[in-house]
Amino acid sequence: MEGTPVTKKDIVKTLAERFGLSQVDAKKVVQGTFDAIVETLVGNGRIELRNFGVFEVKVRKPRKARNPRTGEEVFVAEKRVVT
Repeated sequence: MEGTPVTKKDIVKTLAERFGLSQVDAKKVVQGTFDAIVETLVGNGRIELRNFGVFEVKVRKPRKARNPRTGEEVFVAEKRVVT
């Protein structure tokens, strides 16, 4: 189904079927992989996975925005995002 987001549960199910693992074991592998990616991003700010993509942490500057319901001006603090 094109346009349907893939969830972690979908990845776990696919790996379990493909490699003959239980879903519990596949979930441990998937979670461990995600944890390692997050730890690398926190420590280094960038991770490059060949034939997949590059992820890096960027800083968004603080800014003024508006609450769409009330129109009130609000301050949005600086934050780090993964791109």
